Amino acid sequence: MVKTTVSVIKADVGSYPGHSRTHPKLLEVAARMLKEAEGGLLTDSYVTHCGDDLELIMTHTRGEDDEEIHKLAWDVFMECARIAKEMKLYGAGQDL
Repeated sequence: MVKTTVSVIKADVGSYPGHSRTHPKLLEVAARMLKEAEGGLLTDSYVTHCGDDLELIMTHTRGEDDEEIHKLAWDVFMECARIAKEMKLYGAGQDL
């Protein structure tokens, strides 16, 4: 039987106004990037936020603390931080 792992990784990549909300554009970009990994690295994914923290929820069969899963999350956060800086959002990339 294949074990499924649920990885939830979060970071504050930039918000508006102040520390209150993740910009919808960042949610869209993160969701697109994770969807591209489905069927390969990921089984399924969901992107949400808690206040200004961008939350990546990913299911996969690679086990806990997998380097490739963490690299995917890092790449998503870095791209979102880049966009947040372009948009001049508050605290862009501060958790990275």
